[in-house]
Amino acid sequence: MHLTQLNRECLLHLFSFLDKDSRRSLSLTCRQLREVYLDPCLWNLLHFSSPCQLRWDNYVLGPSLRYLTICWYSSRVQLVCNIEDWLKSSFQKDICSKHESLVSTFLAHVCHMCPNLLALTLSGCAHITDQDVVSVLQCCKKLRILRLENCVRITDRSLQAVAEHGDSLEEVRVDFCRNITQAGLQSCKEMRPGIQLSAERSADMIPDSKPEEKEPLQKALQKFLLYS
Repeated sequence: MHLTQLNRECLLHLFSFLDKDSRRSLSLTCRQLREVYLDPCLWNLLHFSSPCQLRWDNYVLGPSLRYLTICWYSSRVQLVCNIEDWLKSSFQKDICSKHESLVSTFLAHVCHMCPNLLALTLSGCAHITDQDVVSVLQCCKKLRILRLENCVRITDRSLQAVAEHGDSLEEVRVDFCRNITQAGLQSCKEMRPGIQLSAERSADMIPDSKPEEKEPLQKALQKFLLYS
């Protein structure tokens, strides 16, 4: 029996067992399989292991997306992307310029195309901002789970957005986000006591400081040792 003789439901079920690349490769063989590949029902879960994968034409965004994960476990995150912009060398800034807007641009598409998103995990996404989180919370009103890990630009403003727009949220994690404060966590807990909120190490880490703030020598040395 030829694959294309199967009905649409069977083909969708078979495609569901394939990874993104295999799905795309199979879709290039004939029009029928291409239509199956483009069916939004096939794409209820997406996982990316680096921002560069967001550029690849091997997935489909649509209203069926429920679970989205973008994780980047790379030494580059710690040694380059996590450094404050004003401390970066020209070489480091050049490295970041090649990918710094990828996740934010992708999340903007998610906001417009995936209103039924239930869970979002962002780990090692050093260039996402509070505004990215705010936009997701405003547009994806069914979001139940938000997990942010090692996202250094995330501040208490994201927690404020959780309090203001997180009507459906059940769990929020902001682990190893160094610009989250204890005050921000406490305020969010008070405004949204029904949300399971956790922040491993976040409020205990050394936050960023602007050049004009002239951070004390001891604090600067601690940060240097922590991220070297």
